[in-house]
Amino acid sequence: MQEVRVHNLPRQIALSELAGSTVVVIDLLRATSTICQALAAGATEVVPFLEIEEALAAAAKDRANVVLGGERHGKRIDGFDLGNSPSEYTPESVAGRRVFITTTNGTRALDHARQAARVILGSFLNLSAVVASLQEATRVDILCAGTGGQETQEDILAAGGIVHRLCYLPDADFHLSDSAAMAGRDWSLVMTKAQLAGRSCESQIALTLRETAGGMNLLSIGHDHDLVDCARIDALSVVPELDIPAWRITAG
Repeated sequence: MQEVRVHNLPRQIALSELAGSTVVVIDLLRATSTICQALAAGATEVVPFLEIEEALAAAAKDRANVVLGGERHGKRIDGFDLGNSPSEYTPESVAGRRVFITTTNGTRALDHARQAARVILGSFLNLSAVVASLQEATRVDILCAGTGGQETQEDILAAGGIVHRLCYLPDADFHLSDSAAMAGRDWSLVMTKAQLAGRSCESQIALTLRETAGGMNLLSIGHDHDLVDCARIDALSVVPELDIPAWRITAG
């Protein structure tokens, strides 16, 4: 039997309790969605940083080959090449180059998983690919980044999508934590709402994101398009994986 747990915030699980586990980090709006897009667009690697100054100092050593990306309070950081919107990470902007990224919540969630056996990044964009990569894992911890230390429904909804699909794999034998079961029910409710309204899953998710804390933050700064971009189910087949000793994310 495989164990699946969902943690709505990093602080709800000690670093040591993630040791030996396969951890899926989700910061749907927008870090993990954006990193998926960057790698799919041809970035050679994505290196996460906690602090702006660290990213700037590292980039200065290889500036011609590095794209600086990230945000604070949702907005592009002064002096950085790109912000934290998936649509910015095109082949023209990142292909063949390294991306150094720092965000308010997502890069901190990655740091919280540094004792895990394996760390991958999840979003709606790569939902099926992530689920397929988890089939052999004996223990899965889905770690939601949250926003400013508060739970965010968008991360929990994405976690629920992973849980739901895991449970429908052939010969699935998963034991779900209470929070994992609740996340799965949240996903099912949104999918039922889409069916009753005659909407596509993506359209319903984009509408749902407008009502979440992270979604409302983006709406307040004029990033409506990010909600649509981050709601695209299975748009990408990439599974970003963090090489913990080297501290770099590459496409799996």
